Amino acid sequence: MALGADPRGEEPARGIHDVAIVGGGPVGLALAIGAAAQGLAVVVFERQRYPVDKACGEGLMPTGLRLLEALGVRCSPADCTPFTGIRYLQEDGSTAEGSFGEGRFGLGIRRTALSTALVERAREAGAEIREGVGARGWSRHTEGVQLETDGGPVHARLLVAADGLNSTLRQEQGLERPSGLPARYGLRRHYALAPWTDRVEVYFSRDVEAYVTPVGERRIGVAFLWERGSEQVSFEQLLERFPKLAQRLGAAPHDSTVRGAGPLARTVPVLAQDRFVLLGDAAGYVDAITGEGLTLGLRAAAFLAAELPAVLAQGATARSLDPYVRACARHFDPYSRMTRAMLWLARRPALRRRVIRAVGRAPWAFDQLLRRVA
Repeated sequence: MALGADPRGEEPARGIHDVAIVGGGPVGLALAIGAAAQGLAVVVFERQRYPVDKACGEGLMPTGLRLLEALGVRCSPADCTPFTGIRYLQEDGSTAEGSFGEGRFGLGIRRTALSTALVERAREAGAEIREGVGARGWSRHTEGVQLETDGGPVHARLLVAADGLNSTLRQEQGLERPSGLPARYGLRRHYALAPWTDRVEVYFSRDVEAYVTPVGERRIGVAFLWERGSEQVSFEQLLERFPKLAQRLGAAPHDSTVRGAGPLARTVPVLAQDRFVLLGDAAGYVDAITGEGLTLGLRAAAFLAAELPAVLAQGATARSLDPYVRACARHFDPYSRMTRAMLWLARRPALRRRVIRAVGRAPWAFDQLLRRVA
């Protein structure tokens, strides 16, 4: 399809892209792949240079892995490791674990490796990637939008904000609301150490959790999420809360620098306006406690990519984006309810210990839950 060509056969002014995506993380790139594969003219703006790193648990649930594979993305085994389920470990020594089921597995994948694989696939699909180029603001005009970037103004028929939790474009549009949840923060570091299990492990202590994900043949990622106290707490201080995990890690060398994120919860009143749509974490977020962030984002990117020809044919109005908004709600709302329930439980250590001990005595029930939600 010609640059800026309308699916109805009309051709806007030369030089107008069909879709401009601000934010070249996994979700923005997934949309770029899906849109370019349909012959649309797509440009992605990423303010950093690839590969882009980010504080992330780096675990893809089975559904997310299928979505990644459907994009034609592949990663080296040195930077990713399959996992077969989830294991919970509590401070009192009790455990519970569940399996995704025979033939189903998730994937722990280093964020930089995922970034590299996706940007290569996006370029292969025909998307234009402008790395090291930030975007500062935008305005609507008769044929679309004008986006102000470090490289000069860019015109597009639809603007997609995929610029993360702290989305500048979302804030500029006034689409920011109090979440009503206590502020939660995250820190992540990698260790050069062969994984000791084929499960993602979640360690619980009072007011903080540790998430251990295999992300390579000789690499594991350790992430902490916590709520109370100062967000300036150090990685080492958090690790001291988990003596069994610290013993496991031993003197293994660090394989990355510490990266942080937060506060995590974001509430957004609307996902779409005329010529403008939010995607991924920019479109709202609850918490990483369920490990569904990447999967939700990839699913939303697939929804939006499928709707783009119809959206553009209808002038990229807010109304034309309703099918995307409804599809996101169908999957975000159950995630939100489950995540809020897990956060409620995590804030009540005595109850949480009883519940996980009960789940540990009925592993079949945990298996069934994972197979339904993952």
